[in-house]
Amino acid sequence: MKKHLSGLLLLFYIGITSANPDNDFLTARDAFHSGDKTRLVTYSSRLQTHLLAPFVNYYKLRHQLINSDTETIRAFISQNEDSVVSDRLRSEWLKILGKKQQWQLFAEQYPRLVNKNMEVLCYSMQQRLFSEDASVLYKARELWFTEHSMPNSCTPVFDTLIASRLISEEDIWTRIRLSLETGHTGVAKHISQHLSGNQALSLPKLKISAANPLRYLEQQTKIETRSDREIALFAIQSLLRSDTNRAYAYWLKIQEQFPLTDQSYFYGKLAFRAALRHDSRALSWFTKAQNDKNKLTEEQFAWKARAALREENWELLLETIESMPILVQQSDIWRYWTARALQVQSRHEDANAIFPILSNKHTYYGQLAKEALGATLEVPAKSYETNTKEINAIQKVPGIQRALTLFRLNLRIDAVREWNWAIRHFDDIQLLAAANVAYQYGIYDRAINTAKKTVNHHDYNLRFVAPHRDQLQSIIQPHDLDEAWVYGLIRQESRFIAGISSRAGAMGLMQVMPATAKWVAERMGMKDYRQNLAVEIDTNLRLGAYYLKHVLTTLDNQPLLASAAYNAGPGQAQRWRATTSLEGAIYAETIPYRETRNYVKKVLNNSIYYAKILEHGDKSPTLTQRLGVIEPK
Repeated sequence: MKKHLSGLLLLFYIGITSANPDNDFLTARDAFHSGDKTRLVTYSSRLQTHLLAPFVNYYKLRHQLINSDTETIRAFISQNEDSVVSDRLRSEWLKILGKKQQWQLFAEQYPRLVNKNMEVLCYSMQQRLFSEDASVLYKARELWFTEHSMPNSCTPVFDTLIASRLISEEDIWTRIRLSLETGHTGVAKHISQHLSGNQALSLPKLKISAANPLRYLEQQTKIETRSDREIALFAIQSLLRSDTNRAYAYWLKIQEQFPLTDQSYFYGKLAFRAALRHDSRALSWFTKAQNDKNKLTEEQFAWKARAALREENWELLLETIESMPILVQQSDIWRYWTARALQVQSRHEDANAIFPILSNKHTYYGQLAKEALGATLEVPAKSYETNTKEINAIQKVPGIQRALTLFRLNLRIDAVREWNWAIRHFDDIQLLAAANVAYQYGIYDRAINTAKKTVNHHDYNLRFVAPHRDQLQSIIQPHDLDEAWVYGLIRQESRFIAGISSRAGAMGLMQVMPATAKWVAERMGMKDYRQNLAVEIDTNLRLGAYYLKHVLTTLDNQPLLASAAYNAGPGQAQRWRATTSLEGAIYAETIPYRETRNYVKKVLNNSIYYAKILEHGDKSPTLTQRLGVIEPK
């Protein structure tokens, strides 16, 4: 029996010592996340020569950080400065130092932190208050005006501001309103604690209004206190999200009980929602919202401009842009539309002062500006060709090696963080070499994002990679789909990460939703289709191409509409049409969903570059032609 047992122990020992180091690392990582300290220590001892030893040592030290001595922590950070784990540990250490109010050591370490977060930032403000740095109070005040819950480390800072009367009662109500208008009722309740008893927010009324805003408004006809006003505005805005007319009807019943500033505030909200719905009343409501005492928010200004644009009221568009804050006016979007408005008004000299400057940018608006001047896109030629020596040198950088290993282990979040840390000080030549390394390993998203960081030397073949080309061409040719457009869409959808899934469940290169994939598979007669097949490259391209052709055909063969439909659904793309013909650029600009609005611009702009890079010839459509004209509903 003893002989048999010793034999088993020998086999067990051999099994441990010959274990796959990568599996050992994954086990150590799981032990860290599950809080199994004993298992972590056991496995970390075997991994000291592993490429990912810095991560293992981070896991080990992180578990005992609160009890670790300063020199041990300093040594780890110093020894691992070339890895993102050094910054992660410093961040966690600063939180502990802040909680313990060890301000001298905190002040020494905080400036060295690269990836700062709100919790540590508020500890930094506590440290500066401790050092009697009064200037921090005015910086801290800016943090107050948010609808979001703030870390506990911010509480002493805000308490000091309130005690110093740098945050007034009106400021408290302002933050309550910010929280309520975005549905963060818990934050509003918490902030209300800073108000005295009979002046505070009525929590029972808030609860009723949150549960059933319509019933609350029907029962609460008399509005007397500040709390009543804020809760009524909260309730009516809840209605406004789903029904403009009903909210407006209730507003007309109660508006006389509100001061003029509150009336202007509500009309701003009403106009904004109406503009999102392409409601023709939006512009008149914006007029009621804007007066000497009430300025529109940046978002409201943008949608007033879009409402004017939708109606092709160029004079009002120009007037609205000129009323925006200076920095907003100077953004590419409003510089382009300013030039367009000037052009319509025959102010060509003024317009042509804007277009040339904008046309130098390789962006959606830069391309539109270039075409407005009658020019076509010229993809910059490679200004530098990286050589094998440079690529090999980058591949030997420890941070790059660790990132590649993490990608191989499918630990994408850690891999991206390590990659970004490794390249953060690279010059253009090193960035291009790193992008080539990423491309060679099939990590196309890092190839794109790394190549995009260059300042003087560029390689647009790396910014617009085109993997799986033979495979894709054989799939899209029967559907007569434009290769450049499909590549532009895939680049925006997934950055060519084959196995990726979105939070909503979209899968693979073309980010096909499960229900869509199933429907397409049935239409294509794929009898053996299973959901796990949808992330396979060939299957995903077939499903995505079929669906893209379907929405293109049903939407007038218009790439802009089909792109919007691919992102937001065909019903929405149809709903956003106007009652008259609409320039495609105006349709794109007035898409209510921010994600879809940015998506279609990027997809179609990508298409222009792919058409050049894939050498589709001079007959390839311009961006303006791809945007086209959207016919009426």
